[in-house]
Amino acid sequence: MSAAEPLWKPSDNRRNEAPISAFAKRAETLAGRELPDYRALHAWSIDDREAFWSLVWDFCGVVGEKGERILVDGDRMPGASFFPDARLNFAENLLRGTGSGDAVVFRGEDKVERRLSWDELHATVSRLQQLFRAKGVKAGDRVAAMMPNMPETLAAMLAATSLGAVWSSCSPDFGVQGVLDRFGQIEPTIFIAPDGYWYGGKSFDVSEKTAAVLDKLPSVKQALIVDYLGHAGETASKIEKAEAFNEAVAAYEAGDPVFERLPFSHPLYILFSSGTTGIPKCIVHSAGGTLLQHAKEHRLHAGLKPGDRLFYFTTCGWMMWNWLMSGLACEATLLLYDGSPFHPDGNVLFDYADAEGMTYFGTSAKFIDAVRKAELKPMESHDLSTVETISSTGSPLAPENFAFVYEDIKTDVHLASISGGTDIVSCFVLGVPTLPVWVGEIQAAGLGMAVEVWDDAGRPLAEGKGELVCTRAFPAMPIGFWNDAEGERYHAAYFDRFDNVWCHGDFAEWTEHGGIVIHGRSDATLNPGGVRIGTAEIYNQVEQLPEILEAICIGQEWEDDVRVVLFVRLAEGVVLDAALEKTIRSKIRTGASPRHVPARIVAVSDIPRTKSGKITELAVRDIVHGRAVKNKEALANPEALELYRDIPALKN
Repeated sequence: MSAAEPLWKPSDNRRNEAPISAFAKRAETLAGRELPDYRALHAWSIDDREAFWSLVWDFCGVVGEKGERILVDGDRMPGASFFPDARLNFAENLLRGTGSGDAVVFRGEDKVERRLSWDELHATVSRLQQLFRAKGVKAGDRVAAMMPNMPETLAAMLAATSLGAVWSSCSPDFGVQGVLDRFGQIEPTIFIAPDGYWYGGKSFDVSEKTAAVLDKLPSVKQALIVDYLGHAGETASKIEKAEAFNEAVAAYEAGDPVFERLPFSHPLYILFSSGTTGIPKCIVHSAGGTLLQHAKEHRLHAGLKPGDRLFYFTTCGWMMWNWLMSGLACEATLLLYDGSPFHPDGNVLFDYADAEGMTYFGTSAKFIDAVRKAELKPMESHDLSTVETISSTGSPLAPENFAFVYEDIKTDVHLASISGGTDIVSCFVLGVPTLPVWVGEIQAAGLGMAVEVWDDAGRPLAEGKGELVCTRAFPAMPIGFWNDAEGERYHAAYFDRFDNVWCHGDFAEWTEHGGIVIHGRSDATLNPGGVRIGTAEIYNQVEQLPEILEAICIGQEWEDDVRVVLFVRLAEGVVLDAALEKTIRSKIRTGASPRHVPARIVAVSDIPRTKSGKITELAVRDIVHGRAVKNKEALANPEALELYRDIPALKN
């Protein structure tokens, strides 16, 4: 397949039926001119943000009172106010579906299968809502969950947000201190946990962890223990203030949920930064901003329609869980999975896709790479005829994995690489179902997102690598950080680098097709000889080699400069000898540039990563330099850091 040609082009029929095409027609009426392509539509969405976001509200059928004003102080960032007169409820918008059709399907790694109809989901939310009210939960209170990705988690979020309470969650594999570092800051009223969870073919009891967490959370009035391993009642009986989830909700008769409509900017979610540089930042997102941004991304960029079956592999500690939940607002069925995506093997998610008629298959770049390296060919073993979109995020998708999707998973599919973050609980750049897919490229900036790439002096770059910025305010900007009344930490996180401009911290580059390539986090970029290099450029080369399972790269301070150090996790039976080092260096030199070639290559048995699966270059860099890693609780495998301490090869 030639790089001069796109990997995929949407058919005329697909372009015409995509919701974004109908949206563009309505936008032309408002603009008073033709908008012949996506670039023109995007330019209009930036130039006339009031008309654009008002149309998103109407086109996506937001339930609530829009109000007269759309945007106040639109030139301020932070400080802009979207829909200041609006009143809405987030849960009301997600629970618009009714009837006996599937609202939620759940598969657990232990092979449990459950499904809830729209009516059953309404009933569960109604019971939980009554329970929360009986416990005194009111608008602004926090409800926190340390939960697997299962229906009870969704129902509890909807019940909490229906009352205007603020939802926050993490996954049950977090350590005690990791949970307390997050929820200890926000002082929840209700705490929800399972009796345990499954991963990699093993069950993990979390009873002692839950008790230890609750012992340090005096704000909690009620803890609910969800049955997953079969002993929720026994667990609850041993913990003060705890009750088994099923027994607690059974005390209330199901009715119609009630929804408290609140201002557009009312807090909805608290998400946490996953970095390892200190206690996590508590990022507060608004109900209206999250709803509108997700509705735009789901309807226009993902092309979701009522009845579609939406899947994303995620835990409750990653923003993609929040993104997935909003799919209900499109009246799509949510397909939930909890457990390892490789147990018993790499076919489990493709099995799920076939069994449930999945239309949108969302996963991580690392999963796609792992499937390729396991030499699986889902195209030969599975039907996948219903899958219209495969979406990838979490880290940049390497060019060879773009090709792998089309060669070995499905030929006619929209491959949407997307990138954004916890910071905006959504995307800056993502897929467009009416545009072609080019190898190695994210298709475009999102509608309404004034994305640019700037050099260090704050000048826009049409070509070359620089900082990804957003130059105009958008609804999904955080309200702020928790316990940051003056907004100093919020401002420092995004606006100190360039005044009145969001600096996201990604190292990026435009392509000739109007797409974008993310080269990694800008705080992890390498700077040998004063030339900035993105780590993703090195990974894209070295991870093509069958001998290398994965890699992590840092810049080591050395002799008043920075030298590139590459750590590689090798395939079984492979040894890092002089011949393999030569192969690695040659691959990087020819595929990237001589400046990318590492000064040192070191074999390691494990690579540290966050709970959401992202490799942690900054933590490795700190260990190599003898600095403390302040927030090891953010890591899924903190013990791996010791592999990088005092390595002889890095002493000379």
